[in-house]
Amino acid sequence: MVSTSKIKSVDFYRKIPRDLTEASLSGAGLSIVAALFMMFLFGMELNNYLTISTSTSVIVDKSSDGDFLRMDFNVSFPALSCEFASVDVSDVLGTNRLNITKTIRKFSIDADLKPTGSEFHSGPVSHAIKHGDEVDEESVEGSVPLTSQNFDKFAHHFPILVVNFYAPWCYWSNRLKPSWEKAANIIRERYDTEVDGRILLGKVDCTAEAELCRRNHIQGYPSIRIFRKGSDVRDDHGHHDHESYYGDRDTDSLVKTMEGLIAPIPVESQKLALENESDNKTDIAKRPAPRTGGCRIEGYVRVKKVPGNLIISARSGTHSFDASQMNLSHVISQLSFGMRINPRVMSDVKRLIPYLGGSHDRLNGREFINHHDVGANVTIEHYLQIVKTEVITRRSSHEHKLIEEYEYTAHSSLVQSLDIPVAKFHFELSPMQVLITENPKSFSHFITNVCAIIGGVFTVAGILDSILHNTIKFIKKVELGKNF
Repeated sequence: MVSTSKIKSVDFYRKIPRDLTEASLSGAGLSIVAALFMMFLFGMELNNYLTISTSTSVIVDKSSDGDFLRMDFNVSFPALSCEFASVDVSDVLGTNRLNITKTIRKFSIDADLKPTGSEFHSGPVSHAIKHGDEVDEESVEGSVPLTSQNFDKFAHHFPILVVNFYAPWCYWSNRLKPSWEKAANIIRERYDTEVDGRILLGKVDCTAEAELCRRNHIQGYPSIRIFRKGSDVRDDHGHHDHESYYGDRDTDSLVKTMEGLIAPIPVESQKLALENESDNKTDIAKRPAPRTGGCRIEGYVRVKKVPGNLIISARSGTHSFDASQMNLSHVISQLSFGMRINPRVMSDVKRLIPYLGGSHDRLNGREFINHHDVGANVTIEHYLQIVKTEVITRRSSHEHKLIEEYEYTAHSSLVQSLDIPVAKFHFELSPMQVLITENPKSFSHFITNVCAIIGGVFTVAGILDSILHNTIKFIKKVELGKNF
C-alpha cells in the first residue's frame, strides 16, 4: 500500500508552520491595494463580458424576402389636385402600372398641408367616355359665358348651375364644344331660364378667367362642375360643396344628365341629392369636386428589385393640362423601403442605433419647392440608391435575425423640360448588402480571465510583499550594526 507520506510528497501547496509566519503593516497595506486592484480588474472584465461586440461586413445580397420590395410614402403636393393626381410605377423589365389606387389614399389639403375633409375618392371611370360629333356646327351657342363678375350672381340665382371650364387650345374642350352647345340649346328650349328658371348651363374660358378657374381648382380641361343652390353655404373648412361630372360627353348623355338633375326640384327645391335616377352610368360618373387645389398622397406600392421609377403626376385620358401652370412642389413626410421596424424591437436594440446609419428615412420632412417662374415646366427628380442592412445576433450557437431594413442615399434636382412636369423617384437597389453581426463573449472565457486576474494579482502582490519585507529587514539590520 501507498503510505501517507508518499501521498503528501505530491502536495503542490506546502504549508508553513504558523509559528514561522508573521503579519506586517506593509503586508496589510499591500494586501488592501491588491484587493482593490482585483475588484477593479474584475469589474472591467465583467463589463467587457456584458458588452456585445459587433462586426460589419459587405456581402452579396442574399435576401430571403422575395423579388418584390415594399415602398411606403406620404407626400403632400400643395398645387396638385387630387382630381387628377396619379401614382405610376415602371421599371427596366417593362413593368408599367398607371394610376395605382388599390393601396393609395388621397386627401385634399389646404395651403398649410392640413386635410380639408375625408378621403378623396377618385376611382377611374369604368367606361370609355363617349363624345358627340366632332364637327363644330354653325349654330347659336346655348351656354352662357361666365366671368368673375357674374359667376356668383348666376350661382346664387339658379338651383342648378352646370359649368364647362375649358381652354380654347385644348383638344378635348374642342371635342366637347358642339355637344355642349347643342345640349345647352335643348335645355334652354325645354326649361326656359325666365319661365322655368331651374337650370342654367354656362362656360368659363380659363385662359381669360384664370383667377376664376384657380378659385374653383381647375387643373384639367374641360372640367364640368355642378353647382347646386343651397350647397353654396360654406362648411367647416370654408369651401363650397359641388360635384364633378365625368360621364359621357355626347349630346344625349348631357341632356339626360341635366334633366335628371332638375327632376327633384319641383318636389323639394332645396334637395341636394339626385333621386329617382335610373341611369347607373350617370351615378358612377359623378364624383365630388376637389375642395382645394392641393393633395396629400399616402400609401405603398410593391416594386420589383430592379431599377425603376415611382412617378406622381397629373393624368387623365380625357383632359388636357397646361404644362406652364403645373407646379409639382411637394413635401415628403415619409419615404421608406421594406417593412417598418417594430417600435418594440427598436426599443430593445437601442444599442445598435450607432451601427445602423440612420438613413432609412433620409428624405423624411424634406421640402422640394419650385421657385421658378410660371412656364418653367419643372420636373423634380429624386435618385435613390438602396442598400439592405441586416443585424444578426448569435446566441447559444444559433443565429437569429434581429433587424432587417433598407437604407438609402438620395440626390434631388429640379429639371426643366417641355413635357408635363412630374415628381419622379428613381430607385436602384444595390446588389450588395451590409451585414452587422453581434458576437457575444463565452462564459468559459470570462471565468478563465477572472481566475487569471485573481491568481495573477495575488502572486504578484506576494512577490512584492516578500521583496518589501526582506528589504525592510535588511535596512533594520544595517541600522542596528551601525549602532554597535
